[in-house]
Amino acid sequence: MRAKPLKLKPSPGPQGILRWPLPALGAWLLAWVSYRVLLHWELPWSAAWATACVLGALCARAARTPWRRVCVGAGFPLSWVLMGQFPGQGPLDAAWWLLPLALLCSLYPLNAWADAPLFPTPLNALQGLAALAPLPSGAKVVDAGCGLGAGLRALSAQYPQAQLSGWEWSRPLAWLCAWRCPGVAVGRADIWRQDWSTYQMVYLFQRPETMPRAVSKAQAELAAGAYLVSLEFEAPGLSPMARLETVPGKPVWVYRM
Repeated sequence: MRAKPLKLKPSPGPQGILRWPLPALGAWLLAWVSYRVLLHWELPWSAAWATACVLGALCARAARTPWRRVCVGAGFPLSWVLMGQFPGQGPLDAAWWLLPLALLCSLYPLNAWADAPLFPTPLNALQGLAALAPLPSGAKVVDAGCGLGAGLRALSAQYPQAQLSGWEWSRPLAWLCAWRCPGVAVGRADIWRQDWSTYQMVYLFQRPETMPRAVSKAQAELAAGAYLVSLEFEAPGLSPMARLETVPGKPVWVYRM
């Protein structure tokens, strides 16, 4: 049977005009505008291209993380290559590269860009977790940021008698996850605004930058004896009760409140 939909708290919209990925969009737009203006001024296309690349690289220096710097700096030259922007092509051709960007934003909305991108839990990564962190029948387990449901499937294999839930901010991903995991209560939600206190286990596959936030929330809300399980990244300030690594390079850190 399909689980009933979760009643989830709404999340506020993005705050601030410089919330990621708006800086990247601005940098890409600046590079393209400069490229077109320099061509209009009859500058050689190679010089216009180089100038636009330099502008993108300068903007990239302001990004906070390495992957964001790469994203900002590579946006113009990559889109230029993909669109075949060589001399003689029409001036509107460059706009077509925004189509996949629009699709990406619909799949992965602005509010989720501060968290981990879509990286699925590897097959068998959680094998043996139930032996390290046993749970009673009916225990509530949530995958905070469930994506397409790979983590939920791995949790289901370990805890077949648990009440599984999944939270995912991207609406299309939440729909697809619910379709792939029909016995799980999957809902669209901001994991940072949901109440963790009723769960005996919270599973995460985040980024190092967001793990301190996860630790603070777990310490504030999880009950004594509840588990925080993190794939790949340690929880700073917490001492793991166990470390599991069935997939090379993908350790599973198990913490108990």
